[in-house]
Amino acid sequence: MEPAAEGREILAGKERTGGDTPYGATTPSEDHLRLRGPPTSWMPGWHLLQRRHYVALMAFFGFANIYAMRSSLTIAMLDMTKNRTVTINGTTKHRIAEFSEWDSTTRGVILSAFFYGYICTQLPGGWLARRHGGKLVYVMGVLGAAFLTLLTPPLAHMGKGVLIVTRACEGLFEGVAYPSMHAIWSQWAPPMEKTKLATIGFAGSYFGTVISMPLSAWLGDNYGWPSIFYVFGMLALLWCAIWFKSVKNTPAEDRHITTEELTHIQKEIGYTHEHVNADKPPWGEIVRSKAVWAIVIAHFCENWGFYTMLTHLPKFMSDVLHYDLQKAGLLTALPYLAMGIVVIAGGQFADYLRVKRNWPTVKVRKVFCCGAFICQTVFILLTAHAPSPGFAVFTITLAIGLGGFAWSGFSVNHLDLAPQYAGLLMGFSNTFATIPGMISPIVVGAIVTEGHVWQWRIVLYVAALLYAIGALAYYLLASGERQSWADVQGGYMSRLDELNERTDAAQISD
Repeated sequence: MEPAAEGREILAGKERTGGDTPYGATTPSEDHLRLRGPPTSWMPGWHLLQRRHYVALMAFFGFANIYAMRSSLTIAMLDMTKNRTVTINGTTKHRIAEFSEWDSTTRGVILSAFFYGYICTQLPGGWLARRHGGKLVYVMGVLGAAFLTLLTPPLAHMGKGVLIVTRACEGLFEGVAYPSMHAIWSQWAPPMEKTKLATIGFAGSYFGTVISMPLSAWLGDNYGWPSIFYVFGMLALLWCAIWFKSVKNTPAEDRHITTEELTHIQKEIGYTHEHVNADKPPWGEIVRSKAVWAIVIAHFCENWGFYTMLTHLPKFMSDVLHYDLQKAGLLTALPYLAMGIVVIAGGQFADYLRVKRNWPTVKVRKVFCCGAFICQTVFILLTAHAPSPGFAVFTITLAIGLGGFAWSGFSVNHLDLAPQYAGLLMGFSNTFATIPGMISPIVVGAIVTEGHVWQWRIVLYVAALLYAIGALAYYLLASGERQSWADVQGGYMSRLDELNERTDAAQISD
């Protein structure tokens, strides 16, 4: 079939001329089956980037903004609470901390407050994305977090209680991100491409961390800690405007998608949003599923190590390795740069093994997740007994970076088990996986009271133990098959056959 002309649609052999809308009015089910024309001429070179890849790219920058806003307080906190001497353009300046009265426990509570809000919107985020579409839920989450980030400096001066509430509210907004993005991928990602598309988006969180930590240190030294929040808040607002204008909930709503890509996505996925949206999630089956709990346990264990390092790695660099703030910010970025690269490479390699080497999905998921956890266990233990600062930087970079392979295992496994409920499943697993972000800063703050090496070793031992538990649980419980409670009756192809039969009958009657 030739591509439809611009401003027209072809549906089961019938051509319709568009009215006020780009492709004319259709019923919801028909809308998901229409075939689109080529990209419009005002977007030069647009044909070089398929629309599902554009969605992945925008998701990448979305998560980069989210994690830049989230992790910026980690660096800013050191500047806010510690008297420092900085040299700028040859001039030495002595800075008095504005919040020097905040002890390690107070700092831990402030850093963990984000997750008290974050945990509350995981399941609601999946439900809202399923009901209203992932596009709107995702952008509203980033938009709310951006405004609160911009308001953080004046609110911090109102007291630590106000800052704690502000961070919790920021968590409320950002909590919808992962569930809503999984809802988008349930409509946009063909089954044999879901790992690489999803991990491209997820990788943005690590590159956002990579950029934010050294940039936050530089901004704090040169322009003061409030500038950290103003810069990242404005960047997030810019991203929101671009996302809202250019990304759609489903391929059928995207006026720039080609006929070939739309047909490919719909045939591969096998169902439309309208076809499954009325189904009630089988929560009883979900809660009793061993495969779902494999994801939950793996997600929890990975996030314990990740959040522990995310919120305390600069302090570890300062206490144990004796680096100053700016150098700690630069070195702290290395593990997340490694993880971002590994997440993208791992996603590409995982789908290569599934498509080209015919590896079963469950084998790919277990090899990537369990293998990553085992490597992380080893390198975290080596970090605990590192003989030199250079060796510690090397091992902790590998410990965090190799965790990127795990994301090609458990983090996309929701789409294997029940793609139409993927947003809800991500919300379910991420609810439990948020608990480490809530309690690990407090635990670390309680253990590391003086910054001694032996105190940090206890922190690293706990992380290593949880990685080992995660590897064992995922190996024993994980699955790569669509679960029986997630079967879809009919779908896109049956609907297309129905429309073709109606068209043939109409032609015969004519």
